[in-house]
Amino acid sequence: MFILGIVVFAVGLLVSIAWHELGHLSTAKLFGIRVPQYMVGFGPTIWSRTKGETEYGIKAIPLGGYIRMIGMFPPDDAGRVTARSTSPWRGMIEDARSAAFEELRPGDETRMFYTRRPWKRVIVMFAGPFMNLVLAIGLFLVYLMGFGVQQQTTSVESVSPCVIAQSEKRDTCAKSDPASPAAEAGMKAGDRIVSFDGRPTEDWNTLSDLIRDSAGRNVTIVVDREGRELTLHAHIAENLVAKKDANGNYEKGYVKAGFLGFSAAHGVERLDLDDSVTWMGDRVTDAVDSLVALPGKIPALWDAAFGDGPREPDSPVGIVGAARVTGEIATLDIPASQQVAMFVFVLAGFNLSLFLFNMLPLLPLDGGHIAGALWESLRRNVARVLRRPDPGPFDVAKLMPVAYVVAGIFVCFTLLVLIADVVNPVRIS
Repeated sequence: MFILGIVVFAVGLLVSIAWHELGHLSTAKLFGIRVPQYMVGFGPTIWSRTKGETEYGIKAIPLGGYIRMIGMFPPDDAGRVTARSTSPWRGMIEDARSAAFEELRPGDETRMFYTRRPWKRVIVMFAGPFMNLVLAIGLFLVYLMGFGVQQQTTSVESVSPCVIAQSEKRDTCAKSDPASPAAEAGMKAGDRIVSFDGRPTEDWNTLSDLIRDSAGRNVTIVVDREGRELTLHAHIAENLVAKKDANGNYEKGYVKAGFLGFSAAHGVERLDLDDSVTWMGDRVTDAVDSLVALPGKIPALWDAAFGDGPREPDSPVGIVGAARVTGEIATLDIPASQQVAMFVFVLAGFNLSLFLFNMLPLLPLDGGHIAGALWESLRRNVARVLRRPDPGPFDVAKLMPVAYVVAGIFVCFTLLVLIADVVNPVRIS
């Protein structure tokens, strides 16, 4: 089952990559750009077939994909594309320029990428990440509206016999621990809390916030017990409890707040379209925050890979780590429908990450080419307004030294994550 989970993820990965490259391919062909190759994977080709002017294939290493377009970079000022320089930086630029003109055939002069207007180039480069975003939204909707979200409910799973600070992380009551308000009020496992101090409680976050804001107060609690509504009375204690962010998610640290003393039962709830859109908006915000915070997590990741530090649950994971997670999902003792739901969730999150990562305005990412096209458009429009000569296409090849540095950083980070995923993986069980 573990191997089956990895295979399912590998297939989903290949589909996501192929879907991404299909966005580039379809829009490039739409705008008349010649595309010699469409490949899923890197390394040796294990299968290919030529249809029309494009070779379609699968390569041995499923860690990415690409399409090759004619004329990604313009020629230099002298019109040359193969001139060499002794400068290593100039060499990088000229290598990139030469590669952009590989397989140039008669008639391709008007079919090169750089000859297209900036807005068309933006569409071609944005189409790939956009396809991942579309796939992520579709998969998230299947997960949220089809399978449902496992979340805390307003039903009582168990009642705490006493008040224990959550920071102490113990389950056994000491003689000095006071009885919990829930126990004193007569709350029982199986009760469903209908209202708290006169306010309806339809979801866990609402109930949790009401309890936290009621420290030191006497409140009435209406519960549904086996079809009958009962009114309970409790004096809410003050306790040290886990912090929550604005979205109701738990985060590191503790705060003093109201404490009733029960564990909420978990349930699977299908969301409607409005709630699904709100939920996805929160996840996009979380993903952007995580991307911004990524550099700050490198020291802890290094310590987890090469030291004795723990692997944090929110630690970055790579393809190997994600594959291990899906392998674990396949071995969990949960209903098959929930296993499928978790697979869908992981694949949706992977596609959302691909979209955000590729939109970074850095070469060699798609966002770097988009930034170059937008800069060219700005230069040309400014020149037109000021009645100056057209500056011509922006030579993105001049940024290739920066692209090599960025690529080197990405490679080092990928290797670090890979080592951490092997020696100290993130586990869900």
